[in-house]
Amino acid sequence: MSPNSPTPVKRGAPGGAGWPRALAGLVLLLLVVLGLYHQTAWAMVQIWNRSETFAHAFTVPPIALWLIWRLRASIAVLEPRPSPWFLLPMAACGLLWLLGDLAAVNAATQLALVGMLVCAVPLCLGAAVARVMAFPLAFFFFAVPIGEFLMPLFMNWTADFTVSALRLSGIPVYREGLQFVIPSGNWSVVEACSGIRYLMASVMVGALFAYLNYRSLKRRVIFVIFATMLPVVANWVRAYLTVLLGHVSGNELATGADHLLYGWVFFGIIMLAMFMVGGRWAEADAQGLDTPPAANGAALTSRAPAVGLTTLGAGLLVLLAPFAWSQHLAVPASQTELRLALPTGSLGAWTSMPATAPMLKPVFQSPAAQAAAVFRKGNQELGVHVAYYRQQSYRSKLISSVNTLVASEDRQWSVVSQGRLDLPQASLAVRRVELLNLRGTDSPWPRRLDVWQVYWINGDPTSRDWQAKLLALWHRLMGRGDDAASLVFYTDRGDEGAGEAVLREFVQENWAAFDAALRKTRDAQAAAPAVPG
Repeated sequence: MSPNSPTPVKRGAPGGAGWPRALAGLVLLLLVVLGLYHQTAWAMVQIWNRSETFAHAFTVPPIALWLIWRLRASIAVLEPRPSPWFLLPMAACGLLWLLGDLAAVNAATQLALVGMLVCAVPLCLGAAVARVMAFPLAFFFFAVPIGEFLMPLFMNWTADFTVSALRLSGIPVYREGLQFVIPSGNWSVVEACSGIRYLMASVMVGALFAYLNYRSLKRRVIFVIFATMLPVVANWVRAYLTVLLGHVSGNELATGADHLLYGWVFFGIIMLAMFMVGGRWAEADAQGLDTPPAANGAALTSRAPAVGLTTLGAGLLVLLAPFAWSQHLAVPASQTELRLALPTGSLGAWTSMPATAPMLKPVFQSPAAQAAAVFRKGNQELGVHVAYYRQQSYRSKLISSVNTLVASEDRQWSVVSQGRLDLPQASLAVRRVELLNLRGTDSPWPRRLDVWQVYWINGDPTSRDWQAKLLALWHRLMGRGDDAASLVFYTDRGDEGAGEAVLREFVQENWAAFDAALRKTRDAQAAAPAVPG
């Protein structure tokens, strides 16, 4: 060999000696992740099963594994070398899981779980191997059921477009919130009309189509953006056409089961159109095989040091730490029965009316205790509802999408508007909601209700969901427990916003009494003996 000859590249043979050891380590890490965090994985599968929005996620793991299998020839020529640097993102995922578990946030724990599974691949096989299967690994994140928080926004967008389109069509519309009236009848935008389920499925399918049909990153990104925007706009058009078809047919078409069938057929046509448009710019050599560059047919190899056992051991510790910490911070079970007592009798000029039925029954899933009361002053009547939570879990927690003032299937009340209001005198901020009585004169209740809601998080009040989650997480980390409650105050809206003045007077004068009652409930638990969890 002459002095000027290039240094020979170390060749890795397909199915070389390094692969059995690397794959064994990977399988071990994956089994540890699924074993320690099996409850998170099972919760994710349960969401897929019960929610039509995320039913498509059942197809994500097999599709991702199939995509990896297609790359087996490109992967086999690489020499697996562990990449210890991926301990850092794995640790970050573990921390995210811990914080999500303490706050009982499914989206955080499930996102972290998938992140840990994905990080195990480059940790055991190396960055070079993971780079080849980058898209299949990223595709696993479509299995995380996240995005329902966008539903209210999408419902408002759908209502805005539908009402505007109807007016442009010459049809008069009277709108209140998500309810609107046209000459032929009443319509409302419900959760199924938000278009979220179409969006989730379209983005997943669009990303897969772009990967398999384009090699250019620019084309892939453009198509995914197109697959994101198309179902949103298409859903607006579908909602408008549904109402229009019902209007011109005298409400004989596009209602009830026809409505849902029409929606899915329309979505199928939109997906077909999306693929036809995308196929016009498909690249003939695109097979979704992002093979690594090879020089003179030489097999590629990673330059990372071979520290398999050390890296594997560190990975196991990183996976175990958040789970162990979560068990350490678990709230112990109480031996005493929770007793929640609202202030009764007279509160200033207000008198409790125990025999009076409440006008509003907010929906809260599995609280530790809840109570309702009605107060009266002269001819003014005001209701209070309190839902108290302790030892919160994924099935019993204060901040949840299933906890709401009005259930989606409710036929009595509908949300017309909402916002927030500061009460400086009480050092308090409240969530402010206006409800419309859908039964009108057929109901004994008022035509409209003014409703205020406040979260009480271990003594700290707030009106925002995210602040309530952060406060609850902080108290858990400080070892103060997880006691929390929702307080709902409501009254007849009356004329010219008279209900707001009534609520302001009652809450500002009596907030201290309700806060004291909740603190007494919490402190009674702290003084009672506990059974170790």
